[in-house]
Amino acid sequence: MDMTEKTVSQQYQFHGRIVQLRVDEITLPNGKPAMREVVEHPGGVGILPIDDEGNIILVRQYRYCFGEAILEMPAGKRDHGPDENHYLCGVRELKEETGCTAREMVYLGEMYPSPGITTEVTHLYAARGLIQGECQPDEDEFLELVRLPIREVERMIDAGEIRDAKTIAAMYKARLKGLLD
Repeated sequence: MDMTEKTVSQQYQFHGRIVQLRVDEITLPNGKPAMREVVEHPGGVGILPIDDEGNIILVRQYRYCFGEAILEMPAGKRDHGPDENHYLCGVRELKEETGCTAREMVYLGEMYPSPGITTEVTHLYAARGLIQGECQPDEDEFLELVRLPIREVERMIDAGEIRDAKTIAAMYKARLKGLLD
């Protein structure tokens, strides 16, 4: 069965610093017309830092959209657009947000954070063999580093205390790859 939706037209409604919003007229597989609202996003990288003592380093930061400070893995957008090398972006974001450099960056794959509305692709890494340095957050980033044992992070995910999708996905992927044993 062909489920392809065909684009008839695209009209940009908003051009922001990070995202663009467009409204597409499409044709559904059954031939009927429909509209799709699409948020174009350059994508990002999330890094799951695992220290030698078996802790995960998370960051707590205020997320305006939800009106609360949440725990999540260090992450950032591809500042130089969707063609920026995601590995190098991950190395940069790990250093900026935690001060760490890693002897090993294990690629965990990519995820679509919200495929019904945005083009964002988030690449996930686990960072091991951490060397602690000074954090270098962006001027608009206010972060608190939180080191938690792996089992505590898993408990918090299970209890709904950590709700960030990229963090949950990275923990699961790292567990499947045997990186959390």
